[in-house]
Amino acid sequence: MSEQNISEQTREHYESRIEDIKKLWALYREGNEEADEDLGRWEEYGLCFDYVPAGTFNDQDFGYWRYQLSWGGGQEEFRFYADSDFKPYTIEFWYLDWGTGAHVHPTGSDLELLREIWADWCECELPQSVKAQAVEA
Repeated sequence: MSEQNISEQTREHYESRIEDIKKLWALYREGNEEADEDLGRWEEYGLCFDYVPAGTFNDQDFGYWRYQLSWGGGQEEFRFYADSDFKPYTIEFWYLDWGTGAHVHPTGSDLELLREIWADWCECELPQSVKAQAVEA
């Protein structure tokens, strides 16, 4: 697969996932108990939220939180890099496919939305708990 193809695919996957997230997050913030017919509910979206410690993969200098949306022959995930006070300094969307991958840096309103979601997770201490469990393991 050419680098241009993976970059184009990554952008397409990002745009699709961020639209899903926008729709589900809006329903969640409105307190709407109804599920989206195609997507379900915010609380059901995604596969996992975990912490990947530094050094887990070759040349991985920093740990990050992974909000994984799919896996296999086409894996999609958001990576949240945060400081020791759990303030995010970088958020990336990654699309990985059979040994290759590319990422997108969300900007503008997409970035603000992801920061809002991160802040919500921090309020219930999800990132803190997930990191503590990963470090203990």
